[in-house]
Amino acid sequence: MNPLRCGLIGANIGRSRLAAALAIMAEAHGRRLDFTPIDTAGDAAFDFPAAVDALRREGWDGVAVTHPWKTHAAAFAGAAMAPDAAELGAANLVLFRPLAGHNTDHSGFLAAWGAVMACAPGRVAMAGAGGVARAVAPALRRLGAEVIVWDRDANRAKALAAAFGLRAVDAGDAEAEASRADGLVNCTPRGMAPDAGSAFDADWIGPQAWAFDAVYTPTDTPFLQACTRRGLACLTGFDLFRFMAMDSFAALAGQRPDPGTTLPALDTLRPG
Repeated sequence: MNPLRCGLIGANIGRSRLAAALAIMAEAHGRRLDFTPIDTAGDAAFDFPAAVDALRREGWDGVAVTHPWKTHAAAFAGAAMAPDAAELGAANLVLFRPLAGHNTDHSGFLAAWGAVMACAPGRVAMAGAGGVARAVAPALRRLGAEVIVWDRDANRAKALAAAFGLRAVDAGDAEAEASRADGLVNCTPRGMAPDAGSAFDADWIGPQAWAFDAVYTPTDTPFLQACTRRGLACLTGFDLFRFMAMDSFAALAGQRPDPGTTLPALDTLRPG
């Protein structure tokens, strides 16, 4: 059987577990994985469409995409976005034969929520309106949440809100919105190693019921540590990662992993 030839485009991806996760699933399905990371950090001249076109010509099966290129990936796929992701405006996986854009962050979040959380999301205060927010916010809306969002780029927050029926507020209102929320969501890179910061000040945390952090390296981010100390139920970025990785493999390989055996295998990749 031909090797599964793919990779990952993103900035500061040295700690990504995606290659290892895909390798676990490829081995279980008798496939050889040929995976190439493309780290764009510091490359101000990186041309996403040109790079992806080159990968298609080289015969890759597809490429996974992470920060800050997910909206670029959706634009590249254009009308070839999968029906369940067409309205998201972000893709984290582009297949080449045939061309198709997928958002397995979106499907992965829904699956992770169903597997881990035992509450309705309620009123949600969300920091960040970038590519991962375009997967998580619509998933929360699908679960019945009211979502309030802010971003350092106020126009980006307003655009996200307009697209998905959210409410955008200024970053200066974040503390007040967090205090009234049932859930707190970090869709920014804050807390991703080596950054030890948080999008939510520790003294904002306490009255809420739950929290989610899209960052998974480390899994126990400073934000989630503070939430755990205050008794919030936590959904981690690694919870999302496991289900995202399974959906990504299924799309790339055309073979659906068995969650019963795959999830425990992927747990071995959990960052510290």
